[in-house]
Amino acid sequence: MLMLAVALIVLACPVQADSGTQAVLYQNTFTADPHWTTNNPSTDYWDPSAKMYHFGIQPSTGNYAYSPPINYNSGSFTLEYDVLLDRVDPGATFRLGFTGDNMDFNKGPNVITAFTNSKDGLIMVLHSVTQSAVQNEVTSDISSYGGQTVTYQLNTTYHVAVNYNNDTGIITETVTNKQTGQQLWSYFTTTQPLLQNMDRIYLGNVGDYGTMGLFADGWIDNVRLTATGPSASITPTTQPTTPLPTYVITPSTKVTTHVVFTPIPTTTKKSPSSGLVAIIALGIIGACAGAKTMSRKR
Repeated sequence: MLMLAVALIVLACPVQADSGTQAVLYQNTFTADPHWTTNNPSTDYWDPSAKMYHFGIQPSTGNYAYSPPINYNSGSFTLEYDVLLDRVDPGATFRLGFTGDNMDFNKGPNVITAFTNSKDGLIMVLHSVTQSAVQNEVTSDISSYGGQTVTYQLNTTYHVAVNYNNDTGIITETVTNKQTGQQLWSYFTTTQPLLQNMDRIYLGNVGDYGTMGLFADGWIDNVRLTATGPSASITPTTQPTTPLPTYVITPSTKVTTHVVFTPIPTTTKKSPSSGLVAIIALGIIGACAGAKTMSRKR
């Protein structure tokens, strides 16, 4: 009888696989100054009233804004953020991703998400470049990923999640309507060799040599980077103590003045009786089942 109880317990409580250690490498809700570095504080700035970060991106200007340094070496990661696009002129593109210090979307290593206004309409982009300059890109246009063309809308908040699986080399982007929870588009690309040595979350247009005078304006919020595996042992990013230059903004009007940008700088990087056995076994089985339920809720 006792052996039967033990067998039932084992069946009720199977060993669960270890999914790996996870850690938050960077997170910001923009309720306080995020201390991002930018070469154009008149269009890329934290708005204390909106509690979001505003951006204004123009091609051929080398515009950039980026987070404090993130000590990532290698491993799987997920980058998430919310974006609200007010304006994307034809030929303009909003880009945000995880990158190295050059912040040029044409140069690795990087994983970039983008919202552009092209001849195919308002489409979404997933782009990556390895440290050995192998570039991969897929868009939400029918000619790129094979499904029906999917477009985004202005003045709509989207939640963007890009997941990199270090075991398979697969990068997946998913765009969801923040208000309705409806998935708008999701697709993947693959990358080899494996990504490593990115050190910042950035937005901007370094490497975009399109027509000047075209703008992608809007807001980002709830930026979060989590990692699984080797990178998860890294100490989370802390804010720098060096203050940024002071500048004046008027968030209530959302009027953006676009100016000429400063070029990107060059950087160096423990045996019950037999009459009770059945009851005890059933009790343990029930406890295990409850624990499994709690685990799934988490």
